[in-house]
Amino acid sequence: MRPKKIEDKKLILNLMSVLRKKGYEGSSLNQLAQAANLNKASLYHRFPGGKKEITDAVLDFADEWVKVHIYKLLSDSSIPPIERLQEALKLISEDLYDHGHEMCLLRALSMDAGQGLFGSKIKGSMTTWIKAFTLLGIDFGFTKEEANDKAVQVLVHIQGGLVVSESIGSVEPFKAVLVAIEKLYLKE
Repeated sequence: MRPKKIEDKKLILNLMSVLRKKGYEGSSLNQLAQAANLNKASLYHRFPGGKKEITDAVLDFADEWVKVHIYKLLSDSSIPPIERLQEALKLISEDLYDHGHEMCLLRALSMDAGQGLFGSKIKGSMTTWIKAFTLLGIDFGFTKEEANDKAVQVLVHIQGGLVVSESIGSVEPFKAVLVAIEKLYLKE
């Protein structure tokens, strides 16, 4: 029997869905194979390093997404800052977190053994977010320190909004956070 074929991006997104929900420790190879619509042998063929290699690939994919869709957008000074912010928040909401229905991969993987195994990748991705929102803040006219503080607040707001939304079974806190982030950058 030939192994099932699956497109790389779809494969990674399917694997990511399990890791977001279960974290590294809680995800089994059976669950990952099932989400990937592959048998375990095919999954091992694609990822001989097993669950660690799978998680590394998912983190690399997520980091590249942030660089292309967040960092590149927010650092593009040819676009007015408010438009960059609104587009970034739209992408974060719609593409990255499904309007608040998806948990953050970085948060899920920073639990238990995940932090020890993937801490440098998680830190690198968070640093990319902070740099991007810091550059945006500077373009809004804030000092570098103010812009950096706002960038960190963005991550705290997003993470908190996702956790609260998941906990109470409503995406309203996440939606409110996105509005609060926009207000954070608008000078009073």
